[in-house]
Amino acid sequence: MESILLHEDRLFPADEATRNVAKALYKEIRDLPIISPHGHTDPRWFAQNNNFTNATELFITPDHYVFRMLYSQGIKLTDIGVPRWDGGETEKDPRKIWKLLADNYHLFAATPSRLWLDTVFHDVFGLREMLCSDNATHYYDHITAQLQGDDFKPRALMDRFNIEVIATTEGALDTLPHHAAIKDTPWAKRVITTFRPDDVVDASREDIVSNIEKLSELTGEDTATWQGYLNAIRARRAVFREHGATATDHGHPTANTADLSEAECIALFDKVRSGNSNAEEQELFRAQMLTELAGMSVEDGMVMQIHPGAFRNHNSQLFAQFGRDKGHDIPMQTDFVKALRPLLGKYGNEPNLDIILFTLDETTYSRELAPLAGHYPCLKLGPSWWFHDSPEGMLRFRHQVTETAGFFNTVGFNDDTRAFLSIPARHDVARRIDCRFLAQLVVEHRISETEAASIARKLTYDFAKQAYKLG
Repeated sequence: MESILLHEDRLFPADEATRNVAKALYKEIRDLPIISPHGHTDPRWFAQNNNFTNATELFITPDHYVFRMLYSQGIKLTDIGVPRWDGGETEKDPRKIWKLLADNYHLFAATPSRLWLDTVFHDVFGLREMLCSDNATHYYDHITAQLQGDDFKPRALMDRFNIEVIATTEGALDTLPHHAAIKDTPWAKRVITTFRPDDVVDASREDIVSNIEKLSELTGEDTATWQGYLNAIRARRAVFREHGATATDHGHPTANTADLSEAECIALFDKVRSGNSNAEEQELFRAQMLTELAGMSVEDGMVMQIHPGAFRNHNSQLFAQFGRDKGHDIPMQTDFVKALRPLLGKYGNEPNLDIILFTLDETTYSRELAPLAGHYPCLKLGPSWWFHDSPEGMLRFRHQVTETAGFFNTVGFNDDTRAFLSIPARHDVARRIDCRFLAQLVVEHRISETEAASIARKLTYDFAKQAYKLG
């Protein structure tokens, strides 16, 4: 069987001089604590601290990167055990599901998922042979047996991985029971929430009308009125802050913002609340709400993350059966310059506003995002995200952004993952690629090795803590 290939110089430059500089830089930052300020791990794991059940539950079921690839090759999501939204039958046998991954592991060659998985198998579970059909049973039994130990409980793994803080992401209607369970304990400083109000802001959702009513029930505010609705969102933000949140997150399809009059806002909100808004009105409502939410960030100091550029739920048949976040979101062209101007015209010069911009449209890096972040003090650029959270994607980001925005208008790395055990691997890739990029600058005599070492630490640790106000 083929061995797992994890060369100590992986991802470093091929030429010896640059590689040696990269290795020296990496040696200084490789063991720094992990700051994971944006992600989608389950807070239940850290509150209840129960053992993970089996290898399939950990590596396949929550990871849309994995089953997206399998689905692309004709493997049904029901065969992978993905729960159905419509209540239909799906495979329940975790061994059969694991065997499907093993039989098709070759599909992941040269993908970041393969690099992350190989690293976890090798470093966390001590496996040395690459996953394949012949060793699928051994892999499953070995991983599942190890998961039963106390040293594989979520909190123990947090310590083992040297994760200093991890942020989960919850919707505005989430009552945060798991964060409440760790409130006023030392873990409250290490596991925090993030406020994502898409469930009450995205007017295109099928449940938007009922969600606005639930928001009223949850807060006691009259969400039948525009001001009552805004006050209810403010109230939920306050609750999230009490449970550790320092940031908000907004997964809108575009970066469009608006600055309507109050009368226009009231009329538009009434249309949305009626359930009869059209697509154009829904987009305008999202645009206005980004501006309203930016104003709230000016008030309460929460960092605002904007994640546009995904055509969500592109596969309508899969959406009807399995719901959101099942691997059928697709990047699309995104405008930032015109889209953000209404928001920035109103709040862009406010000293208490911090916005982190992410994109799935790489063509905007040098043309729009870097110049915007290189000018507005409130703007910083999030790292390569989602489809571009990869070695080449990270390099493209640094090459296209740095000359205009510099390093100090970026926020380091975040893993944005549901796959808990992949977090160290993802951060290690980012650290290696940043050292590779910096090493190139050193050997070209553009910065000194001393300065490169300082920047490497900031990209690895300092920038994320500062950008997300984590102390």
